Amino acid sequence: MFGSAAVESPWFRRFSPSDSAPSRVVFFPHAGGAASFFVDYATALAPHADVLAVQYPGRQNRFAEPGIDSVAELAECVYRELRAWADRPLTFFGHSLGSAVCFEVARRFARDGVAGPEHLFVSAGRAPSEPRDTEVHLMSDDGLLAEIGRLGGTDERLLADPELRALILPALRADYTAIETYRCAPGDTVPQPITALVGDADDRATIAQARPWAGHTTGGFDLRVFPGGHFYLTEQAPAVLDLLVAHLRGRSGTGR
Repeated sequence: MFGSAAVESPWFRRFSPSDSAPSRVVFFPHAGGAASFFVDYATALAPHADVLAVQYPGRQNRFAEPGIDSVAELAECVYRELRAWADRPLTFFGHSLGSAVCFEVARRFARDGVAGPEHLFVSAGRAPSEPRDTEVHLMSDDGLLAEIGRLGGTDERLLADPELRALILPALRADYTAIETYRCAPGDTVPQPITALVGDADDRATIAQARPWAGHTTGGFDLRVFPGGHFYLTEQAPAVLDLLVAHLRGRSGTGR
């Protein structure tokens, strides 16, 4: 039986701990998102893997901390903390902003010659070398809130309460600054296989913008398209979970 990592960290939430699981899945949230977005995913995957959900600073239990407005800095922080949890095989799943962060965390494992994730699932994220042509982080507070309301994926109660809005705005702006100023060269790769997931009606990360993820891996690439927009993974959770469970069963050799 495996044990949990020796050092608990504010960077990770474990909603359904599974100390006996043979592997770990690490979820990386979207801009404005929090670890709790993946509670249902963690519960569903608990029989197959121990699940960590990344908690960026500036939200929920980390409200008192300033947000981080750089993908590189976020990735470096997560990487340093995650090494203590790499006592069993890792699988990364990053949504939107999280897709860039998990890619950069994987690059840091490779940079230091440390065994990193076995597979990257990148969801609703433009390929790292694709142009970032939006400037949501420069909008007014009202404009920024309207944008996340349009995309969905954020609890509407947060957006309706003036005090809660004031609490989430700094981290939200930091997140959008991070992803909209992120730059990556076309030749920057990771050795892990990458599976890109995208909603067929997503205007923030289109199929055409997701397909170039193929150039950022030397380990193989697959593209999966689901019905829906930027937060397709809410309505399509059963199908996404089937994909993750098939991966986890495949890596353990148990079959479906």
